[in-house]
Amino acid sequence: MPLFEAVFIARQPIFRPDESVWGYELLFRSDETNVAHIDDEALATASVVADGLVLATEGMDANARILINFPEKLLMEDGGFALPKDRCVIEILENVRPGAEALAAVRRLKDAGYTIAVDDYFGQKDLLPFVEMADIIKLDVLAMDNDMDRVERAFRSLPAGVIPLAEKVEQNETFRRLRDMGFALFQGFFFSQPEIIPGRKLSTSETTKLQLLAELAKAELDSNRLGLILQSDPSLTYRLFRYVNSAGMGLREKVKSAKRAIDMIGMIHVKQWLRSALIADLNPSPKAGELAYLAVHRAKFLESICSSSNRTVCEPDTLFMTGLFSLLDAMLGQEMQRILELLPLEKPVTDALRGQGEHYDLLRLATSYERGQWGETAQRLQRLGLDSFQAELLYLQARSWAQKMLGYSKAE
Repeated sequence: MPLFEAVFIARQPIFRPDESVWGYELLFRSDETNVAHIDDEALATASVVADGLVLATEGMDANARILINFPEKLLMEDGGFALPKDRCVIEILENVRPGAEALAAVRRLKDAGYTIAVDDYFGQKDLLPFVEMADIIKLDVLAMDNDMDRVERAFRSLPAGVIPLAEKVEQNETFRRLRDMGFALFQGFFFSQPEIIPGRKLSTSETTKLQLLAELAKAELDSNRLGLILQSDPSLTYRLFRYVNSAGMGLREKVKSAKRAIDMIGMIHVKQWLRSALIADLNPSPKAGELAYLAVHRAKFLESICSSSNRTVCEPDTLFMTGLFSLLDAMLGQEMQRILELLPLEKPVTDALRGQGEHYDLLRLATSYERGQWGETAQRLQRLGLDSFQAELLYLQARSWAQKMLGYSKAE
């Protein structure tokens, strides 16, 4: 039996105050959740450092920084030196004790030019030796019960020159208060929560795109109608040609018309591409790109899970739309109910987007992966009759597909 069933990685974005992406923390599956059988935590992390980093960074902005958690054993064995120091940040886990050997290991990395981060800090005195060497300090907002007075005391106590990163930020209001306090970086799922702006109306462009998405949701949509939709927007047609003519499609001749593109790669494929492109175009704000990627990734993952699970009744396209539309409220700053009034979708999809029904359970599987909640992920996979290796493969394939759909792939 191999030591690992698979290399599985979730990534969580880290934002600047303007909500542009600064980098990502990579979350690796661990033995504590029984999702995989790993006999040696340090060896597991070493394997991920060697093999998983390439998987996790495929299609990622080359300037994005990458935080990687280090257990005590691998830290003291100088495992960090396997990583590129100009891009990767060594994150000292909260359970690493600042003994002489651990401090010496961190000092070696620091002297070699690596960036050091301390995880889950909320004022613990025993972590001060690490804090004094750190470049980035992650203050755990949830561990301080979202008590802003307590967070501010911990923030004010940080050594001069360190970069303060607020982690586990779950609400937009919390993000704004921490930003005003002076935090430089933010991690958490505040960016995927809808920030409703009273009185805001959808622009003509947004409404048009939602109407196109509603049209694409129709089961009876034919190739002629799809061609007319594409021709109504020259930019979309141009981007479709680029996508179809890319080396990754493996076509022998160039595509010169929307109808020819549909005929060559098929209605389903073109519909999926067009839906993904429209989602990506809905909101030009800095964080919207991450939301679009997340939505498209969810969509393909749920579609793949549907096709591979033991469910007797399962519509892949319905689940694709469930994942794709699941973040529209955050992207548009509108109540989901208001958006659903403009999107006459099938009942299973609307139920899921309202937090109900079987499709919502599958949507929760996707979010548990994104958050690195491995225990909950394992339970949901078990109920679906999927093993972790199969699901991880589907998740990685969905990520690669999403990158190609949105033009992140080098093949584009």
